[in-house]
Parts: sequence; structure tokens; C-alpha cells
Amino acid sequence: MARTWFAPVLLVCALALPGVTAAQAGGTGTLVGRVVDAESGRGLSGARVLVQGTNLGGTAGVDGRYTINAVPAGVHTLVVSLVGYAEKTITGLRVPTGGSTRSDVTLSAQALGLEAITVTASAERGSVNRALDEQRTATGVVNAITAEQIARSPDSDAGAAVQRVSGVTVQEGKFIFVRGLGERYTTTSLNGARIPSPEPERKVVPLDLFPTGLLQTITTSKTFTPDQPGDFSGAQVDIRTREFPARRETTFSLATGYNSAATGRNILTAPTEGREWLGFGGAARALPASANAAGDFRGPRLTQEEVNQIAGSFRNQWSPLAGTGAPNMSAGASVGGTDDVAGKPVGYLLSGTYSKSQEIQRDQLRTRAIADAQGRAAEGARFEGSTGRSSVLWGGLANLSTRFGDNSRVALNNTYNRTADNDARSESGFDENFGSLPLFIERLRFVERSVRSSQLVGEHELGGRHRLDWQVTSTGVSRREPDRSEVVYAAETNFSTGETYAPAWLGGSNEAAVRTFGDLGEYAWEGGANYSLSLGNASRGHQLKVGALGRFTHRGANNRAYSIFTTAGLGVEARQAEPEQLFEQLSRPGSTVLNVAPLGAGGSYTASDRLGAAFAMLEYGLRSNVRVIGGARVEHSDVVVNAQPTYGAATQANPAYTDILPSLAVNVTLTDRQNLRLSASRTLARPEYRELSPILYREVIGGENVFGDPKLRRTLIQNYDARYEWYPNTGEVISVGVFAKRFSDPIERVYVAASGTALVTFVNASGAENYGVELEARKDLGTLAPMLEPWSVFANATVMHSDIRIGGGLASRTNDQRPMVGQAPYVLNTGLTYSSPEGGMSGTLLYNVVGKRIVAAAEAPLEDLYEQPRHVLDLALRFGLRPGLSARFDARNLLDQPYQITQGAIVREHFRSGRVVSLGLTWRP
Repeated sequence: MARTWFAPVLLVCALALPGVTAAQAGGTGTLVGRVVDAESGRGLSGARVLVQGTNLGGTAGVDGRYTINAVPAGVHTLVVSLVGYAEKTITGLRVPTGGSTRSDVTLSAQALGLEAITVTASAERGSVNRALDEQRTATGVVNAITAEQIARSPDSDAGAAVQRVSGVTVQEGKFIFVRGLGERYTTTSLNGARIPSPEPERKVVPLDLFPTGLLQTITTSKTFTPDQPGDFSGAQVDIRTREFPARRETTFSLATGYNSAATGRNILTAPTEGREWLGFGGAARALPASANAAGDFRGPRLTQEEVNQIAGSFRNQWSPLAGTGAPNMSAGASVGGTDDVAGKPVGYLLSGTYSKSQEIQRDQLRTRAIADAQGRAAEGARFEGSTGRSSVLWGGLANLSTRFGDNSRVALNNTYNRTADNDARSESGFDENFGSLPLFIERLRFVERSVRSSQLVGEHELGGRHRLDWQVTSTGVSRREPDRSEVVYAAETNFSTGETYAPAWLGGSNEAAVRTFGDLGEYAWEGGANYSLSLGNASRGHQLKVGALGRFTHRGANNRAYSIFTTAGLGVEARQAEPEQLFEQLSRPGSTVLNVAPLGAGGSYTASDRLGAAFAMLEYGLRSNVRVIGGARVEHSDVVVNAQPTYGAATQANPAYTDILPSLAVNVTLTDRQNLRLSASRTLARPEYRELSPILYREVIGGENVFGDPKLRRTLIQNYDARYEWYPNTGEVISVGVFAKRFSDPIERVYVAASGTALVTFVNASGAENYGVELEARKDLGTLAPMLEPWSVFANATVMHSDIRIGGGLASRTNDQRPMVGQAPYVLNTGLTYSSPEGGMSGTLLYNVVGKRIVAAAEAPLEDLYEQPRHVLDLALRFGLRPGLSARFDARNLLDQPYQITQGAIVREHFRSGRVVSLGLTWRP
């Protein structure tokens, strides 16, 4: 019965398959696209675009965009011209009935001696080709993954999609590392505006918050130019949401999926509350008012009845439930187009996606390492078990855009995404801190996260040579982890008889029953404007660009943990009841054995961050094939962090810096298909708010004590890049790049001496270096043999190395010289793609592997912790069933290799998550 859920979808496919037909003749469609300068990649407003043999045509407006409506369905030829550029003719453009065809056109300056150019439509059409054109004409080192590439993959969120980019790795399925540099050195923006992070200890927003159904492109800029924020070194990742279509389009999608480890199998589940199916469950799990009113419990002594009341006010849910894994499901809908409103064209797009899934981490192992007498790693704790997870992810966008004449465009972009994970864990094992007692731990954990963004943007061509872009953005994120519960039972021994009792609550320990409440909210306002002035002629044009940006960010975070324990001895038999029954009895009026107290870990902090920036940048055509891009950015940052630990006095950190960040790049066009790029720049990385807060955080049972340091300094980074690019044919690329980075005062997580306790903090290390080589290739196999025309292959690889020196005088017990945390020695992505000549079927096979990478620095003399390589194989198939109806089959994690972290000979963490297959339908009426 576990697989009967496939039947309805298979039946729909079977009924639809006989209807596969050719597109209906007759009717009209739309041609849309963008005309850009082949050298600089800038949009060419004023370019004339004509459909040959008709009286249809138009003029490219702001940023080179054009739209031609009412084009008869069929195959057409497009002629594009502009004074000072060689005319280009694109043949073989197929326009479908009721649909639209995109043709992005590059024009070359006529001063290069070029005649009129004729190309086939395949040379200008397609998102992959467009991405390669943008990569070729970018001022810096850029990689992009487009909506077309995402659609050909089984990736469901941005975190899965972005790992296909060269040099990119993703930890925990959501945190991005670029060139071995973690989230500290990577920034994320949405439609060009910075997004705050909902993670308390992470700078970058988790990419699993963004469903791929809402995305147009993910662009990764690996080199700094002054018109970008200066606080990155790994990459600036810009997520662009979908653009509205030229004609009205409506899309519906539905899919179901199967997880080999969870669907139809026995799994652990957590009790549900409220509207969890929408990702809202925190309100029902809120901190009880009586516990909140008691503060740090250091006021007037609480009576036993008041203690019982507080203990009884917590949700009396401690144990996971047994359940059967349900099929995964997802759905989506969108409507968009362009209509005339009050005589002006208004583009619009409304889109929403929803997905729900269940998974289980099976063969789960969790350990803690200690040093034996010889200084080698030995197990100080070991737990085996499983974790069941139910997840919800949904999102929506509402975008509007209009033009004022041919040279001005204003758009309003709105996005909201939300996700929730409800986990249930059960495990057994030992911890040396509890002697030889066999331990049994149960944990319930619910986390809800959200991100919203509203943005007003404008693009204006002012008199041909002048351009003004501006944006005002409001963003907000939240993360709630309400009422995480952890309870510990132990199989105690009667020392008189040697008898081992059934597991009983370990009530004498302040770690045996803990409730934790975490809440984080952050919002930001950002506004900026850029002005560009084009100078010189078309062949050796120069551009001066200046701009300014202001951003205000505010964060509030609170984390409180409460221990429930006994104040008087309770017999084993009295503690053997199930947790829900036990605590219901012990918190009744008249009971005298319970106590409740806040744990020392936790507290609250607020942070405000005011950033002002300005830049000037000149793009200078030194020769017809040599362009120099130079300039500087000035950033002033003023951060105020106020921290209030659970116990102790409040503290404040107020780091303020003004930095000048120069950048110089040289781009050489060796031939019309080959580029050489050289760049050098200085950037920075600032401490995170949490790292500036001296508040103690600790995980229950075997966790580390982590606290911040308000004296942390920002990191300055020197960046050097060189890349050679060759575009042998349309849609093809071969590139080789090298990079090197030098860090001053890098911030690292280290162990410090603290009476034998595993105490972790953050310090400015002495220095670090990071360097490596990047390779990328994409090849259409049809150039080798006609029979291979539908096939293409691609691969990208990065080999890298880093060294960080912690330095003396820090009372550090971390290994003093090692790779930077997150550093992998290599990353490899490969893929094979098939597209049938008729366009009815396509398929992509994807492979990814990341080398052994350090995930945490260990306490000396122990070895550091490393995540071991996992070979990942994914498959995606797409089928056209009939006009407007298509099917998709996705298979992820086909090899199901384990996730594993090791420390020397000790396995610190291990689990498998199962293979996932899904089948879906998309309908475009």
C-alpha cells in the first residue's frame, strides 16, 4: 500500500499521453528580449527591432528591453540595428500560438570593421546562452544558474540549486561556502538588496528558504567591484525572482514524491500545534506567562506551590509519537502578463508554491570525543537512534512593473517565504559525565523561519548617455524555536543486588528535563541610487558610475532555558512512568519534590547597525579590446550590541569603522570568443551580532559552552583573481581561473582554557591565506557528430587550499595551524543533458562531490572534525504530453551515501536520509 499514491498521477499521465500533438497552427504570439553591447553587456536603448517580411517591430527601451506583440505564429527572422553597431539578423525564431519567444541579442560596435551578421535563433535564444553571455560581458568573475537550468534539475530550493556553481559547496543543505570560505565571507541579496539572516549564529541567509519555483536566476559574483557591497570575499550571491511574461500566462503544477527511508515506513513524529501545515506553530508553544514573570528566579523566594504551577504550565509533551511516513507533495500556481492600464503597459506576476515532506535520519550516530592518555581521540559519549522530520515550505511573490515612455521603468517586487521543521529524536547510549549509566534521550524541536521583502526600483535612461537606477527596500526575517524539550532517562543499577532497573527519569540532574525557548527577529531598510555616464564612441566607450547606499538594521534575540529537577529523593519506581504521566503527577498541588530554575546559558540581546556607503567607478576603454575598471568604495559601519545574560550584568559593544575599499580590474578581449580577466581588490568581514554578545549558549547533554567577545575586530582581506575564458560556440565555454586571498585579523571559533570545560569563543587570529584553481567547461556534443546533436555535457571543478594561524597569547587550546573552517580541498560538479530535437523530452543527470572538509576546529591535542566526501547523483526528466501539459520525474540522492563527520578514528556523526523520487504535472492552459 505504500506505493499506491503513484496511481492517480500515473493515470493522469496515461490519459494525457494519447493527446500528444503538434502545436496548433494559426494565432499570434509575442517576441521579447533584450539588446546588449557585445563588449560591455550594457543594454542598448534605442535599438530598432523588426520582424522581417512584416510591418511589426519596435524600439528597445530602458536597458535594451523590447516587446513585439501580435506576431503570427510560425518561424520568423528578426533584424536588429543601431547607429554605430553592426546590424544583426536572427533566423529561425519559432513563435508559438498564444505564447512568447525570448531572443536576447548582442550587437558589436561597427568600428571593429564588422559587416552585417546573420545567426540562427539558437545562437541568441535560451536562458543558458543568456547566462553565458552575461558571464562573458561581466566586469568581474561571475557565475550564474538560470531558471532553465533549475527547471532541468530536481532541485527544490535555492540551496540545492546553487551548489551546481563552480567553487560552491552547501552545508546542512542551506549554508553556502564559496571557494572554501564560509558564510562569514559570503553575502546574499534578493533582487539586488541585502537580506538579513534569521540564523542566530550565521551571517548569510539560509538558501533553503527560497523555493526554486519563484526564482529567475542565482548569480554568484566572486570578485569585488565598487558598485557592490564590500563585506564579502567568497562571493556576493544575488537571488532574482521571476520576471513577468510578455503575454498573459497561467501555470498550475502538482507533484507527489516518495522517500525510500520514510514514505510508508515507521518513523518518529512530533505532536503538532496550531497551523503547522502553514509553518505557524510557535504561538501554541510560547513561553508560559508564569515562567516569564519569574525572570531569573532571583527575586522573592518562590513557594513550592508557585514552583509547581510554573512546572505544570509548560506543555506536557516530551515523547515522540510513532507514525507512518506520508508521501511528499508540492503544488504551485502563477499568473502573469502585460496589460494596458490607463494607456501604460503594466507587467504583473502573482506566484505561489507549497511543499510538504517527511524524512528520517536513519542509522543515526552521535558521539563526543575526548583525549585518552596518549592524546588520541576516544569516545566520551555515544548515542544511537533516529530523527524524524516533517517540513513545510511555501512562498509567494507579487511583482508589478510599468514603463513611462521608452526610457523609464518602475517596478514593485514583493516576496514572502516561510518554512517550518518539526523534529522528533529518540536515542540511547552513554556519556562519561553520567558514569556507566545507559542513557535514553528524547527530544522534540520545532523551528519556524520566514523572510519577506518589498522593493521599489526604478531604471531611467536620461538623454542616451545618462542612466539612473535606484531602489528602496524593506526586508524582515524571523526565527522561532519555541519550547524545545529534552528529557533523559537512565537504566540504574541496584548496587546491593546487581539488578538493573527499567529506565527511569534521571531527576537529580539539572540536565534531565529542559525546556528551551528561542526567538529572533530582524528587519532592515535600505535605499540606494547609482548614476552612470557613458563617454566616448561605441568602439572605445567609457563609463563613469557613482552611487550611494544607506542601510539600517535592527535585531532582537532572546534565548532562555529552564531545568526541571527533583529536590528530594524519589524512588526508581516513582520515576519509571512515561514523562507526560510523571510530570503531571509531580506538578500537582501539594507535591513537594520538583524545582524549576533557569539555566545559566542564554539571555537576550539587541543590535542596531547603521551603514552608509558611497562609490566611484570608471570603466575605461584603454584600447578597443582592453577595458580597465577601477574605483573605490567607502563604507562607514556603526554597530551597537546590548547584551543581557540570564545571570550577570548587561554589556555593550559598539564597533565603528570607516573603510576605503579599492578595486582594479583589467578585461582583455583576446578574440571575439576569448577573454582574459585580472583583478585585485580589498574587502572586509565584520563580526556577527551574536559573536559580539558575551552570552553563554549550551546544548543539553554533551554540548559545548559558546560565548561571544565584544572586543572582536573586523577582518580585512586582499583578493587577487585571474581567469581565462573561451567561448568556442554558442552555449559552450571553457574557462580556467586562479585566485588568492590574504586575511588580516580573521575571526575564528576556538577553544579556551576554562577549568577543563569545553568552552568555545571567537577570536581574531593572526592571519590566513586561501588560494586555488577553478575549471569550467560546457560542450554541445552535436559539434562532434550530428547524431549527438541533442546531447551536451558540462563540468566544473575547484581545487583549493587554506591556512590559518591562530597565534599565541590567546589562551587557546585549538590546533594553532590548520585549514579554515569549511575548507574543502576540492569540489566537482558534472552533468549530462539531453533535449529532443522536437522539444518533447529532456533529461539531465547530475553528479556532485565535495572533498573532505573541516567543519570545526578541535580542542588540542585532538584532531579537527572533518565532513567526509559524499558522492551525490541526481536525475531529472521532462516530458511534453500535449500542448500546455507536461510531466516531470525527479530522482535525488540516488546513491544514498551517508552523511558522516569524523575526528581522527572516531565517527562523530553519521546518518542516511534515503533516496527521493517524485512525479509531477505542469499545466499551462
